[in-house]
Amino acid sequence: MTASFDATHSLDAIEVLLALFLTASALVSLFDRHLVRACYFFVAFTAAMTAAWWQLGAPWLAAVELVLGVGLTGPCFFYALGHVVSGASSPLERNKFSEPWSRVAMRVVLALAWFVMVGAAIRYVVADMAYAPSEHPLLVAGVVIAATALGAFALHRHLLRRLLAFNLLGSAVFMLLAGVAGTSATAQALISVGLLVAWLGSMLGALLIRQLVHLEGVEALGRDGKPEEGAT
Repeated sequence: MTASFDATHSLDAIEVLLALFLTASALVSLFDRHLVRACYFFVAFTAAMTAAWWQLGAPWLAAVELVLGVGLTGPCFFYALGHVVSGASSPLERNKFSEPWSRVAMRVVLALAWFVMVGAAIRYVVADMAYAPSEHPLLVAGVVIAATALGAFALHRHLLRRLLAFNLLGSAVFMLLAGVAGTSATAQALISVGLLVAWLGSMLGALLIRQLVHLEGVEALGRDGKPEEGAT
């Protein structure tokens, strides 16, 4: 009986640590101005997502996340940076951020509003979730990551930043879907399809970024805080 009690608390501690690591790595990936380091933290995030799916009792999703997230999506970002193919033109290292405080404040308010709406929906609309957020901190982390990624997508102009935010937002939404629908075989199959579609979108985005850099240079990707030339 004591061993079972200790094991339960050990699992809870592991889930809390996973939730904290997922949130921290997502924040670094979204806001670190060094693009290569941001991509490394994204790979770390996907590795932690693999462990999170296993923790939630979804081994098939863990396997899919390992292959599509760690094995395929991560290299897509490094390809977009020009760090996969030797001799790639204009490798990207970092970008500056100098948005006016008014715009930053507006995006933060929008992200917080989204956070409150999702939290209210989970609390009052989806009362019969398969996994209760009060018992699974991974779902709370999913809400925080989704709100932050949505705000970052609206805030950043840089295309690679937006691609990172798109992937992190998708991962958080998939985790919330698992919290609502559970981790049955059917739910895992549906979320796996979503992960596959997200990877295809990431691959297409990386190819387009490299093509833009090759044809028009780094400036074609947009700079945070400065409107692109010719933009309307």
